[in-house]
Amino acid sequence: MPSRFLKLVNMELSNGTKSIGALVENDRKVVDLCALEPNIPRDMKSFLNGGMKLLNLASHTLNQNISTNSIEISQVRVKAPIYDPEKIICIGLNYKEHAIETKMPFPSEPIVFSKYSNCIVGPNDNILAPRSILKDELDYEVELVVVMGREARNVSKEEALEFVAGYTVGNDVSARDWQLKRSGTQWMLGKTFDTFAPIGPAILVNPLMLANNSGACANDFDPNSLNVKCTVNGNVLQNSNTKEFIFNIQEVISHLSKVMTLKPGDIIFTGTPSGVGLGKSPPVYLKNGDIVTCEIENIGQLVNKVKDI
Repeated sequence: MPSRFLKLVNMELSNGTKSIGALVENDRKVVDLCALEPNIPRDMKSFLNGGMKLLNLASHTLNQNISTNSIEISQVRVKAPIYDPEKIICIGLNYKEHAIETKMPFPSEPIVFSKYSNCIVGPNDNILAPRSILKDELDYEVELVVVMGREARNVSKEEALEFVAGYTVGNDVSARDWQLKRSGTQWMLGKTFDTFAPIGPAILVNPLMLANNSGACANDFDPNSLNVKCTVNGNVLQNSNTKEFIFNIQEVISHLSKVMTLKPGDIIFTGTPSGVGLGKSPPVYLKNGDIVTCEIENIGQLVNKVKDI
């Protein structure tokens, strides 16, 4: 049976072919959309550049073929949903409780920094920790990630969600010693080591972008009201809801679009809730072999293992 929402994955088949698939059967199976519809690009960024036309084509293709064309998810390799965004934009201190635990004042406007595409890895990929240059202060941050679907410049808060292709799960991995203890503080460098931006497994397509809402009313999905959780080795360390945003998704997109043109495939990390390792007493940091699971309601679970190098 189809998912309540259209959830797309960037995948590699057993023969090495790249494709875009749609998750079905409670995310246990996937339908290869590119094999069924030649007009669907095999690259997610190219697909998103096609806008609502291709999103609706994917939805139609899935609905016409779901009963006979699904395969077990274990038969494909699910990769990062987007590996080459033009921009990776991050919002800092965007949950009230997180600002409190880090002893920082609530920002009066979004705090913005960047990552680069070298940081991106997908589900089940390793988070690499180069311990020769890192102290043992490697931290986790579960985040809702916005995937842009239309070019956005100077958009209002009221129209902002209409420019969103969908949402995925992210982990803003952070080397706290680099971020906070080096000269002048180094937010960007502390968060921009290779593999420090796991994302995935799927993009939950914004129902506003679909003509038929993929079987669900657009009002059924509110990105500003989603349960967000992070576990390390099965222990729950972050457990919150995007209702706790200081700046909601609409405010973030509108603010950013006044500074830069947001493009299809750009991704926005929207901040992390309380419970990060830095905020615990004593601090709890990631070590070699730890399994980090970031989970967001309706979207899915992103699982990565820490590996020292």
